[in-house]
Amino acid sequence: MAENSFQEKSEKATPKRRKEAREKGQVAKSVEVTSTFVLLASLGVFFFSGSWMFLKIQLATIEIFGHLGEIHLENAEESKRFIVMVLENIFIILSPLFMAVVVFGFIGNLAQIGFEFSSKQMAPKFNKLNPISGLKRLVSIRSFVELIKSVLKIIIVGIVAFLTVKKEMINIPFLIGMDVYQILSFLGITSLKICFVTGLVLILLAALDFGFQKYQHEKDLKMTFQEVKEESKQTEGDPKIKQRIRAAQLEMVRRRMIHAVPEATVVITNPTHLAIAIKFEFGKMGAPQVVAKGAGVLAAQIRKLAKANDVPIVENKPLARLMFKTVEIGDFIPTELYQAVAEILAYIYRLKGKM
Repeated sequence: MAENSFQEKSEKATPKRRKEAREKGQVAKSVEVTSTFVLLASLGVFFFSGSWMFLKIQLATIEIFGHLGEIHLENAEESKRFIVMVLENIFIILSPLFMAVVVFGFIGNLAQIGFEFSSKQMAPKFNKLNPISGLKRLVSIRSFVELIKSVLKIIIVGIVAFLTVKKEMINIPFLIGMDVYQILSFLGITSLKICFVTGLVLILLAALDFGFQKYQHEKDLKMTFQEVKEESKQTEGDPKIKQRIRAAQLEMVRRRMIHAVPEATVVITNPTHLAIAIKFEFGKMGAPQVVAKGAGVLAAQIRKLAKANDVPIVENKPLARLMFKTVEIGDFIPTELYQAVAEILAYIYRLKGKM
């Protein structure tokens, strides 16, 4: 485990790793997407039900103030009926908005992560009560990024809202000759314009944030090569899983090989069936390291890459067979093979004029 912390997480997450992450509630999710869904739903309610809500407010105001003079507030029963009447009117007027917020907030989450319920995420985490852990979260790089995003969002939305209001400033002098209903209508339309333009900006920001969260989530799930190997050992009991793992490992080796072979010092072959790429940097490495190896098709690919990148190819059947069996990719050459490998490296250095 200690070694894993120093290794680079260069491998994509395995299906098992992704499943475990989802079970823990670790998914790519943007708060901005959910907020935008809720905002657009609220705008839709005001756009389609605004007239109805305004009429209800008028009727409720008339009803409340019409009965206000008849109510004796010192009478507990009458006061109770009055309060219930006020609350009922508020609930009726705001119920479409409440429903839209709840439904579209749920849809916003559903669109991102699907039907996912994590009992582990719901379980209490007492380490969150630790002030030191809380301080670390506050000063983390991710918290700083979230702060920057929030500030930029406020600035962008503020600028857009200001420009929208500025366009409507020419109509303000005409409000003097309007009645109350016309003024309220103007304010309502202007507010909807501001919200509409702001909503478009928030959609763009939400899309960008979701892309960023997706990228960050994939980065967080990445594994070291050692972690992939350990997971393979734990799950290779199932033949089907073992077969899938072999295919994944083969693909992984091919990807690593494409980058490793061009940087190799020499490729040792037997000469057609096996190929082992060795890297050694004098003064920087304590021993030569196997950076790629393969048999059959992989061996042919290693030789092809070596030729394309001017990496020397040396034929040594006994050494190639022994190294292929005993040395894994990423391992250093064992001491019993030092002499044989050193002779090959010395030969290569002489060819290159390094010795």
